[in-house]
Amino acid sequence: MATTENKPKIVWNEGRHRFETEDHEAFIEYKMINNGTVMDLVRTYVPSSKGGLGLAKHLCVAAFEHASSRSFSIVPTCSYVSETFLPRNPSWKHLVYSEESKLLKSSI
Repeated sequence: MATTENKPKIVWNEGRHRFETEDHEAFIEYKMINNGTVMDLVRTYVPSSKGGLGLAKHLCVAAFEHASSRSFSIVPTCSYVSETFLPRNPSWKHLVYSEESKLLKSSI
């Protein structure tokens, strides 16, 4: 498990619609929907050679922080995000897109 001291640097690659490690080997891919207000996290990839380092979690955190800072909602299409990351990190669930969140944002 990665510690705070050796936390991997995750970069936003806007052109490729993904957050990735500096070496571009591990990434979480997204597409923007609903007129650019919702990030659909569609795929997380970590090569087997880098498994067990917590990279998928770090990639998810980067994507959720990005969404939060821009007032985006998230659709967790990727099974890692919906079945592993969110159950282990429930504090991020408030960003998950729903019809309710759509109505709340439209009233702001």
